[in-house]
Amino acid sequence: MKRLLIPALCVLAAACTSRGHLYDSATPLAVRMVESEIARNPSPMTLDGIPAGKIKWNYTTGLELLAMMDAGEAYDRPDFFDYALRYYDSIVQPDGSVLTYKKSKYNLDHVCPGRALFALYDRTGDVRYKTALDTLFAQLREQPRNDDGGFWHKEVYPHQMWLDGLYMAEPFYAEYAARNLSGVEYEKAVDDIVNQFVAAAAHTFDPATKLYRHSCDVSREMFWCDKVTGLSQNFWLRALGWYSMALLDTLDKADASVGEPYERLKKVFVDLMDAMLKYQDASGMWYQVVNFGGMEKNYLETSGSSIMAYALLKGVRLGFLPENYQTYGAKAFHGICEKYLSEDADGSLHLDGICLVAGLGGKQMRSGTYDYYMSEPVVKDDAKGVGPFLLAYTEMRRAGLIEA
Repeated sequence: MKRLLIPALCVLAAACTSRGHLYDSATPLAVRMVESEIARNPSPMTLDGIPAGKIKWNYTTGLELLAMMDAGEAYDRPDFFDYALRYYDSIVQPDGSVLTYKKSKYNLDHVCPGRALFALYDRTGDVRYKTALDTLFAQLREQPRNDDGGFWHKEVYPHQMWLDGLYMAEPFYAEYAARNLSGVEYEKAVDDIVNQFVAAAAHTFDPATKLYRHSCDVSREMFWCDKVTGLSQNFWLRALGWYSMALLDTLDKADASVGEPYERLKKVFVDLMDAMLKYQDASGMWYQVVNFGGMEKNYLETSGSSIMAYALLKGVRLGFLPENYQTYGAKAFHGICEKYLSEDADGSLHLDGICLVAGLGGKQMRSGTYDYYMSEPVVKDDAKGVGPFLLAYTEMRRAGLIEA
């Protein structure tokens, strides 16, 4: 570990030229970021820009709250857990039903916020959280599929597999199966989980770049897809981040004793990390459209770069990647801090450079062209950036690359 601390700290020293004072506070950066977010959103229901008074079962809120809970555990801040509990306590009803959730939509995005329920159930013993978990798992059991078994991303996106969907569903699926299934049933679940990644790779992998395109329409019917392959046009950073985090968090929750399926997923993860490192910018970050770094309008994007930092650092911690890959993860994290982390006069932290959203089709008729990915708003303090940033910071601390 000591031989890795030196290059990582060299990166930090470079970052200190303009943002180093942000590290000088006695309060750890992750704690300050969570406190800043809570100050901006006294109610967790308003995270990610949700209007006050509106209730929404939302994957972005779930992602950030999961990261806050992780930071709370790392820094012994039970109030961070309590903040997350307020969201779930409000939205999960006494009978275990979830406000605004409709299984009939078969939307994989709506499975993701359920991940925090595992920890909530463990900590509180509240049976309604177990009921909600069972409901979300039932959705996966009934989720529409393509002929190869791959999940549709949503009922309204028939035959489409998005990289985003792997993160929305598979880590939850893996943890639920590990906790609740055994024997043949568990083995079948693991096979199904692995097949989701196999199907997505079969439809989206590009052998020339070793990267994965954002989406594929297996029916070849959507206006945005190639009529021969069904592929979308570009390699969107956050989609590749979702896929990376899906692989890693699924491996973290799955039982390695299943053998060959586990090893297959691990190899896909390692190969993807190697492919992504070829496109890492000198700043440590990655571009919004990964393989067009330096192209007009393209920009270094925070959320996807934070996910990659997290994936590299946690991948080393879990023993999937060589130790020297910590240096790449640390470089990404400090690059984000240098470019996009800022502080108000009152000490509040802000994180900028976050792509608000990107998708394909829908009411907005999103085309998936390069210009489309450049057209989506770039915002600050969005949950899709803050959540992964917190996860990456906590991994930096676990690795001993940050003292506080």
